[in-house]
Amino acid sequence: MALGKDYTGQNCALARALELVGERWTMLILRDAFYGVRRYKDFHSHVGAPRAVLAERLQALTEAGVFEKRQYQDAPPRYEYVLTDAGECLWPAVHTLSRWGDEFIPYDGGVRRAFVHADCGERLDAVGNCPSCRLAVPPREVEMRPGPGTERDSNEVGRALQEPRRLLTPVTP
Repeated sequence: MALGKDYTGQNCALARALELVGERWTMLILRDAFYGVRRYKDFHSHVGAPRAVLAERLQALTEAGVFEKRQYQDAPPRYEYVLTDAGECLWPAVHTLSRWGDEFIPYDGGVRRAFVHADCGERLDAVGNCPSCRLAVPPREVEMRPGPGTERDSNEVGRALQEPRRLLTPVTP
């Protein structure tokens, strides 16, 4: 059940944040946006959310300033969704939840994706810092690499994500 929108009796930033991003499809949309997915059709094919749910989530995230909707084709008009600075600030939450899942709800084949500091190649720690450089690494400086649990994906977007790549680099299947 969703939290109330008026927060009567609640002055809680976490409650407000969860109202926007605390739903399963939204977190998967954000994950894919960090992976470089930008177009509706690519989100739909990789995330697998029902079309109406995906459209509603993208609209809500755009209205909240997490995404910027940019036109990339004139006729017919087509748009892509690009993370804003506010959206990029969600990287630590997405990364930490992914690492938590790797540790406490492991995938049988092992880690599917490892996130490393592109400058030095060191795997990020649980909170997204580089243990070697002792820096909090912003998403643009993170390289995603396939891990031992990576499986061949029949989906175009999934196949594009099976090669090492920097986060936020647009996926062009």
